[in-house]
Amino acid sequence: MLPGGLVVLGIFIITTLELADDFQNALRRLIFSVEKSINRKRLWTVTEEEVSERVILHICSSTKKLSCRTYDVHDPKSSARPADWKYQNRVSTSWLSLECTVHVNIHIPLSATSVSYTLEKNTKSGLTRWAKQIENGVYLINGQVKGEDCDLLEGQKKSRGNTQATAHSFDVRVLTQLPLNSDHRSTATVQICSGSINLRGDVKCRAYIHSNRPKVKDAMQAVKRDILNTVADRCEILFEDLILNEIPEKKKYELPQRVFVPFPGSAIMLCDYKFGDESAEEIRDHFSEMLDHEIQIEDLEIAEEVNTACMTSSVKSEASPTNSGDEHPEPPSKTTVGLKIKQNIGAIAALGVAVLAAGISFHYFSD
Repeated sequence: MLPGGLVVLGIFIITTLELADDFQNALRRLIFSVEKSINRKRLWTVTEEEVSERVILHICSSTKKLSCRTYDVHDPKSSARPADWKYQNRVSTSWLSLECTVHVNIHIPLSATSVSYTLEKNTKSGLTRWAKQIENGVYLINGQVKGEDCDLLEGQKKSRGNTQATAHSFDVRVLTQLPLNSDHRSTATVQICSGSINLRGDVKCRAYIHSNRPKVKDAMQAVKRDILNTVADRCEILFEDLILNEIPEKKKYELPQRVFVPFPGSAIMLCDYKFGDESAEEIRDHFSEMLDHEIQIEDLEIAEEVNTACMTSSVKSEASPTNSGDEHPEPPSKTTVGLKIKQNIGAIAALGVAVLAAGISFHYFSD
């Protein structure tokens, strides 16, 4: 449900003060399990500069007192460390959005070995290779290429000493598969394939970054991760739907559409996905259940049309010739006979030597 630029920072619990210590071990296991689950399906890697601490916030139900502890999720043996919890004004409304439409055209060849794997396993393997193209792509912000260390709001109007964005939304375009430089070597691989998987379509992507001195590299990182997340999430939802509904195997599958909804009291929007046969009421109810907040149908923003993105799968089947009793096999042609003689010339030569040796031995013993 989180677009690019937003991550799960931790969990919170509301209990009485007496029960707080009883839940600490369970909460610790939960926060590490959540991080492990998120990492398992990521197509991108976490950088060293990112904060690895996750928060457990306890709210006393009677006194409303807050207690905050952190754990380093990169260290399985990490112990709880106390932390201060402070409120800041206008944090939830000070966000800039970056939007782009990415044309996805992923071709995943299947070798004779991988063709026996599941559709899910082969797709994940292909997405891992495609993720490198997204990571190495060139990104245009409002039609311009900017340096990674530049300020995202550079060139915007200033008011009262603070930089204010004239537009809270940035248009991003992605350029991939650029021509190779003359000094860059590449090798071509010839692979015999028994099938292929293709993902095609246009997907809507959206990322958010805080407006407090945003850097271009942070904005691009948020966009890249949203592109990778939304494609991987759609595939995962499709595979779950195939299993739960026992959908028979076919050559073409429609990937779900992306739906956005505003987060109450904030400038950001959360997202979910829907298939073409799902109604707006079902999506609304799902959002209301997840957010514990009443959502109206008119609040839903369906970002894409039906059948915008799809997955196709094709596997070559080897035909085994069968002859009935009434059919007579065709006589081999001269070309076929000659080819077989060439293929077995070694065996024929060995047979000739053996016959010659047998003849000499017979003549020798006869004398």
